[in-house]
Amino acid sequence: MNINTIPKIKNTDSGQFFLLAGPCAIESEEMALKIAEKAVKITDKLRIPYVFKGSYRKANRSRIDSFTGIGDQKALRILRKVSETFDVPVITDFHSAEEAEMAAEYVDILQVPAFLCRQTDILVAAAKTGKVVSIKKGQFLAPESMIFAIDKVRDSGNNQVMVTDRGTTFGYQDLIVDYRGIPTMKKMNVPVVLDITHSLQQPNQVSGVTGGQPELIETVAKAGIAVGADGIFLETHFDPANAKSDGANMLHLDHLKDLLERLATIRNAVKDF
Repeated sequence: MNINTIPKIKNTDSGQFFLLAGPCAIESEEMALKIAEKAVKITDKLRIPYVFKGSYRKANRSRIDSFTGIGDQKALRILRKVSETFDVPVITDFHSAEEAEMAAEYVDILQVPAFLCRQTDILVAAAKTGKVVSIKKGQFLAPESMIFAIDKVRDSGNNQVMVTDRGTTFGYQDLIVDYRGIPTMKKMNVPVVLDITHSLQQPNQVSGVTGGQPELIETVAKAGIAVGADGIFLETHFDPANAKSDGANMLHLDHLKDLLERLATIRNAVKDF
């Protein structure tokens, strides 16, 4: 797959990494448009290909009282409005084979969550929509094992597939990024993305609320670009402390420009090696 085939994607001739970024979950139309507007301005200036990210529902929560969403159709309509307002592609995750077709009506890229990356029915359903399919590597999988998930999509007649590394389980309450996985998965002839915010999650806390280490976002991102990641995935919010989902490991929107400028500099230095 080549990212040039993603609908509405821009600046693909810049030689830069591509960015998938937005809030963890869609909280309202106002918040989604506010985040998208700033991200689009920054990425256009830096000529970084950009995809807006937002979840229409959060299905994997530790506690039953955690925020899950504002309603599937309402959130999906907001994602479509972001795409139409700013003329950018949008990506969202879905959680069952039955949801694939519904989500595909509104977005350009369907994301298979890490915990579901081995679920054949979900991968096949995503493939059959004809949309680009982004598969997150399970925290429990070796990078080499992702070829089987990729092949399930390809064997279902869809060659539009990319993979995302989001860290590997390390003990009970931590994740670690094994940067060897990036070149390993690139050999599978797919774009490889590094999720730099979920890689810094600290799951399974006794409080039932996931922790994080956002102060290390830049460190992980720089290393990912240096070893050849094609894209960067991150979650960002203008008020992470009060975000309704995963605020503990989000990048503050005010820091997005400076981070991307530094990553673009690294990309320019290493892209010809």
